[in-house]
Amino acid sequence: MPINKNNDLKPASSTSLLGQSGDIHHWVFDLDNTLYSADSHLFDQIDRRMGDFIASLLDLEYLAARKIQKDYFHTYGTTLRGLMLHHKVEPKTFLDFVHDIDLSVIPENAALINALDGLEGDCVIFTNASRDHAEQIVEHLGITRFFDGIFDICDADYLPKPEMETYDRFIKTHAIDPARAILFEDTAANLKPADQLGMTTVLVTPGEDGVTNETNADHIHHITDDLAHWLTKQTNAPQMPKPGAKVD
Repeated sequence: MPINKNNDLKPASSTSLLGQSGDIHHWVFDLDNTLYSADSHLFDQIDRRMGDFIASLLDLEYLAARKIQKDYFHTYGTTLRGLMLHHKVEPKTFLDFVHDIDLSVIPENAALINALDGLEGDCVIFTNASRDHAEQIVEHLGITRFFDGIFDICDADYLPKPEMETYDRFIKTHAIDPARAILFEDTAANLKPADQLGMTTVLVTPGEDGVTNETNADHIHHITDDLAHWLTKQTNAPQMPKPGAKVD
């Protein structure tokens, strides 16, 4: 069955069924381009500042610095990890610089507040960004009170998603039962380890520019272009729809 782009379902493995709402206790959210839409272009600011940081660090023109930035991202999962390995960059210096951005481009989202308020269980942020950045985003969105914890790149010892070691560390740190957990992500590759661990997965589109998402992959159980609507629709249903179910 093809993906229904109106926030619905696609086929999934039987180990990752989203059953009744009580079956999900851990609501796990990526941060950037997930809790807010990529259409805001907030991450474009971060992307630009990464290039600026490398240009200054290595005394390069911006385009040359950007090439290094993207090479590191695709090779190591984050630009930061490449900078740490090859240039001994101090993580906090980099993270503070790239996250010094204007959050006003993210609009208010009353629907997201209402959707999060309707969830039962715990909500946790699982991000390759910094805790400070995550806290600023959720405060700006007015959703701080809904989250029981944040697992950031520092907690991951700077080993980013999709490294399985980081998922194992996240699960242990926040006492996650994968069989009762659902992960929302804008990067398809970051959903694969979650699926392997038995978590339900949801791809949030459109995602970051320049990142290719294989939307028909088996490890993507659900897909939506409107997180708030998807959450509200599922949690209000008497019976949570299962992957592969017919959508009316």
